[in-house]
Amino acid sequence: MFGGEKQETLPCLEMLEQTPIIIEKILYGAGHEHLHWKPALDRWTISEVLAHMLAMEKIFIERAHKMVEEKDPPLAAYDQNAAYKAGDYSSGKARDHLRAFCHERDRGVTWLRYLPAAAAERTGQHAELGRITLGQLLHEWAFHDLGHIRQITELYRARAFYPKMGAFQRYYTLNP
Repeated sequence: MFGGEKQETLPCLEMLEQTPIIIEKILYGAGHEHLHWKPALDRWTISEVLAHMLAMEKIFIERAHKMVEEKDPPLAAYDQNAAYKAGDYSSGKARDHLRAFCHERDRGVTWLRYLPAAAAERTGQHAELGRITLGQLLHEWAFHDLGHIRQITELYRARAFYPKMGAFQRYYTLNP
């Protein structure tokens, strides 16, 4: 802000900027056993969630670049379940995924901050959804972040705290 004037920016940048900080703070004291715990065969570990977020970070920013640099470009669909089943998220360490995610997010948000607010109207042709705007993509990106923050929090609290709560467990239902 200069001289009391608020500069117009793209939507959701504040949320996108805060996500890595929120996740780092939640997981600050988490040990390896918390980050790599798999609650069930069909459920993700925190490490897998972070690997997925890193993969999606690259997809989101690639789509944003195409939408800004090209006129109504085609945007490929992404099947996260197929990627998960193929084992794309199962290798590596959670802290490495988080570090890479933070780096990619910082680069992406820095680029987005230099775009004018009007860029939110730029469009692309999503393979499954049809025409979408950059503004819609940014809202989906923030919504995606919040869903995974909730998922990471649920996994961490179910593994690190719930087992040691004793009788207080009766007040809660978990779904990690």
